[in-house]
Amino acid sequence: MAIKQPDLTINISNHQSSLQIFKAAASNFISSLSGKMFTFGLGLMLLDETHSAISFGINMIISPIVGLLCLVPIGNLIDTYPHKTVLTGSLTARTLALILFAASINLFTATAKLIPIVLFLIIDAISTNINDTCYSAATHELVNAHNIQRLSSLTQSAISLSSILSPALGVGLYSLVGFSGFVILEIVATLASFGIMLTMKFHYHATNQFANSQHAPVTSHSQFAKFHSGLNYMRSRTMIKITILLSVILNFLYTAVTIGIPYILKDQLHTGNGPIGVLETGSAIGMLLGSLLLTLLPPTGQKRLFLKLIIPVLILDSQILLLGVLFMTSQSPTGYALLGSFIMGILAFALVILNITFQVYLQQTVPTKLLGRVVATLTTVNSSIMPIGTLMFTLIFQSTTHGGLVLIINGILLLVYTLLLLRPLNQAIHSEQP
Repeated sequence: MAIKQPDLTINISNHQSSLQIFKAAASNFISSLSGKMFTFGLGLMLLDETHSAISFGINMIISPIVGLLCLVPIGNLIDTYPHKTVLTGSLTARTLALILFAASINLFTATAKLIPIVLFLIIDAISTNINDTCYSAATHELVNAHNIQRLSSLTQSAISLSSILSPALGVGLYSLVGFSGFVILEIVATLASFGIMLTMKFHYHATNQFANSQHAPVTSHSQFAKFHSGLNYMRSRTMIKITILLSVILNFLYTAVTIGIPYILKDQLHTGNGPIGVLETGSAIGMLLGSLLLTLLPPTGQKRLFLKLIIPVLILDSQILLLGVLFMTSQSPTGYALLGSFIMGILAFALVILNITFQVYLQQTVPTKLLGRVVATLTTVNSSIMPIGTLMFTLIFQSTTHGGLVLIINGILLLVYTLLLLRPLNQAIHSEQP
């Protein structure tokens, strides 16, 4: 059965769209650059003190759990109240949390620092979840339909550029100003992003779905009933269900790459921090090139959707396998860095193409009034498996001296699983063609 296209009748000019895209890209660059440096510095500090593979995965445990617990209220919140109001509240709370974190972090020492770190990461996860979902749901309020792909691509380009700069800047600033300096920088960056958001104009639909939100009583029953309508919509979309089956396993096995690379290089191959930063940079360059490519290409809608989704997945699978092969061979630190960054670049290129393609597909096919609940549910479902993956692969990596073999097995498993889903995915796409 063909899907009904969402109502995209809000009148936004190309000039207005371009201005909004510039502001969104600037805000994403500032917040992403400071956030990635903060996360990188936090991971290095914990790895130095605990020598545990989980040091770079602590946020991957907290964020999905928080997302799962807050799934219903966040999805409903974003589909009930004006998006700019929601963003204002979220960014205000995050700024206050950062100030309290900066004031308290030096009151703790050694592993006791985990107390304020975990508390802040919980608040940060809630705020990030709200902000990311809210911006996705507000796409049609910021740009016209012709500029949806350009908005997604350029904001992703800004994030990728920050990823290129953050490892080198993170290592340098960590040595210069220490972890407390990262917290102060994050406060300044959050305020800057907050200010840019306040200058953005959100064009609400003439029949504003938020109009009666002030008068609707909020009860647990109404919360779940409203969210249930979003779940019913997702159940009716075969394409969304097939995508969940693919992305859950992909995110689970990809966790081994995220926590495995720094642990394998630093604790098993004893290369130091340098190659880790080079691989991070290679990954960021791949993401930047992928997002810039989609910026330059004209929007193609849902044409050749199957190929635009499955080819990046197959490339991603093969690169994880190659990364494992690299770590199983005898190389110098320079060899691991150069070859590894090339593999990570291709992997990230495919990943960003996959993500943007599916984001644009959702925004073109899901009704605006349901986008908040749909995006929140998909984000939570896709990431909810990551805490299990983080804990499992932490134990696996620390119980073997051949971390590369773990990545090889993961790449093979992903490749087999992807091949099994080829036919169902193709059938789902054809069944939903308008």
